[in-house]
Amino acid sequence: MSVPADLCEACDAVCCRLTVVLQPDDDVPARFTDVTEAGLQVMARDDEGWCVAVDAARMCCSIYASRPEVCRRFAMGGPYCREIRAEYTDRGLRGIPLTMY
Repeated sequence: MSVPADLCEACDAVCCRLTVVLQPDDDVPARFTDVTEAGLQVMARDDEGWCVAVDAARMCCSIYASRPEVCRRFAMGGPYCREIRAEYTDRGLRGIPLTMY
């Protein structure tokens, strides 16, 4: 039995491909950050577009306890989460299964 795509148990961590603009109070190690052409400090992404804080070996966020404020506010399973997951799925793409702790 497959898990419906709108449940967190089926999360493909699509949010880990979104642009995360850092706020002044965010305490993210510099090695995980980048600066856009517009001068915004953001979470860096790898060549495939995934947030560099994702620990691929453990399939989880490596800085979860000190993740940026925008990541803390992101409502897993909320309307925006479901919207971006549906858009991603509609394009025939798959994310990466991710464990948050």
